[in-house]
Amino acid sequence: MEDSNLSSVSSSPYGFSMIVTMLSCIVVPAWIIIHRWNQRNVMGPKTWPLLGASIEQYINYDRMHDWLVEYLSVVKTVIVPMPFTTYTYIADPANVEHVLKTNFANYPKGEVYHSYMEVLLGDGIFNSDGEHWRKQRKTSSFEFASKNLREFSTIVFREYALKLSSILNQASADKKELDMQELLMRMTLDSICKVGFGVEIGTLAPHLPANSFAQAFDTANIIVTLRFIDPLWRIKRFFNVGSEALLDQSIKSIDDFTYRVIRRRKAEIKESKTTNENENKIKHDILSRFIELSEEPESDLNDKSLRDVVLNFVIAGRDTTATTLSWAIYMVMTHPQVADKLYSELKVFEENQAKEENISLLPYNPDGTKSFNERVKHFASLLTYDSLGKLTYLHSVVTETLRLYPAVPQDPKGILEDDVLPDGTKVKAGGMVTYVPYSMGRMEYNWGPDAAQFKPERWLKEGFFQNASPFKFTAFQAGPRICLGKDSAYLQMKMALAILCRFFEFNLAPEHQVKYRMMTILSMQYGLRLGVTRRS
Repeated sequence: MEDSNLSSVSSSPYGFSMIVTMLSCIVVPAWIIIHRWNQRNVMGPKTWPLLGASIEQYINYDRMHDWLVEYLSVVKTVIVPMPFTTYTYIADPANVEHVLKTNFANYPKGEVYHSYMEVLLGDGIFNSDGEHWRKQRKTSSFEFASKNLREFSTIVFREYALKLSSILNQASADKKELDMQELLMRMTLDSICKVGFGVEIGTLAPHLPANSFAQAFDTANIIVTLRFIDPLWRIKRFFNVGSEALLDQSIKSIDDFTYRVIRRRKAEIKESKTTNENENKIKHDILSRFIELSEEPESDLNDKSLRDVVLNFVIAGRDTTATTLSWAIYMVMTHPQVADKLYSELKVFEENQAKEENISLLPYNPDGTKSFNERVKHFASLLTYDSLGKLTYLHSVVTETLRLYPAVPQDPKGILEDDVLPDGTKVKAGGMVTYVPYSMGRMEYNWGPDAAQFKPERWLKEGFFQNASPFKFTAFQAGPRICLGKDSAYLQMKMALAILCRFFEFNLAPEHQVKYRMMTILSMQYGLRLGVTRRS
């Protein structure tokens, strides 16, 4: 009789559903409990069946870099399973060297990273692998090694640093607060367009014209970064809704600007060749070199390829430099002893350099804007590629900023084949390994007990700058993909900081919050709002 009742219950639709529900109520919690029990001794974020660590990562998304610091300070390798892949985060220089150099071929950008970033960076140098990457790197390497480009860059960087100085001078006279990060973004965008593409776009004009390209570029950067933890982005992309719809609009605006730059440069090159004038001008910028290559019979470069070149150099030459300068100014203003020491070095440099070149310094007039600008120009004229090399404390300030606030805080790599890292961690093909410069700079096992302190002196020994291993100081990557623009970036950052810190003091605006924004580049979420005062 009981068997008959049970049979009748299980054979009815309602009864079957009840049994499934009862089993689910037992099996699913048991599954979760067993999973969590197996994770009890694992040093890393909490994981759940199917979801992996996505819940904890999503909760901590806005502070992900510091979230990783908390784990990596305890264990040098953190494994973070996600629904469709597994991220392995590393901060040990030995592991980093293995990934970036020793077994370089096994850790490309990879298909996953490429698919996330392709809409913005296309097949440019920062988003490509294999032969395509090698061709671009070879061309870019040749251009960055060019003496003409270095001299041209020095002139351009000085020109735009002076334009920024003039804006700050006026703000000081008007007692007006400014968003320094926005101004630096304008300065570096104008600079990279002039040095990289040979065009003048004028975003740093005194009236600070609206810049739809920069706004669209920042929006796109934020959204493609969000893709790394958003498992639904492909669905949003398919239906063109939410963040992906906004991304689509932003890419249209970016492409309008980029293709306009390419058309303008092509027209200038064609006109220059037709009139046989300014032949040397053609070779001064990087885009022109790629345009020349695209016109060769065997070339596979087209306008889309040139578009990718432009955008990859924008993210390299605008965003990274501007954000580092923003953090450097913030560090200097919040560390008075550093500000005083840097100011003293710049003053002594100015006096010594003027003596060497037999230049008389203009007298200081605190009330005269025109005479102040003239003094700044005098000082800027002393700043050359070679003379900037004498400013060792300035170089240390920039480097220490990059140690704690690297422009690229995380850099993920794909995994082609199963491998074992030097610390014994096993990584599986199809997953991703991410070295974390932001965390590495804060690790005591890398830098000692004062790792979290901003201390430019750590880079100096008996007055001379001492480099660290690029696998420990990873701000410019290392191995075959080491940053080609490192010297150019230092040149622009030191040029700008020398002028700004010699002639201005900065004070953070009351109640202004400084925190990073989650995107590919470590920019400040609310900008850097400050007041500025002229110095003698």
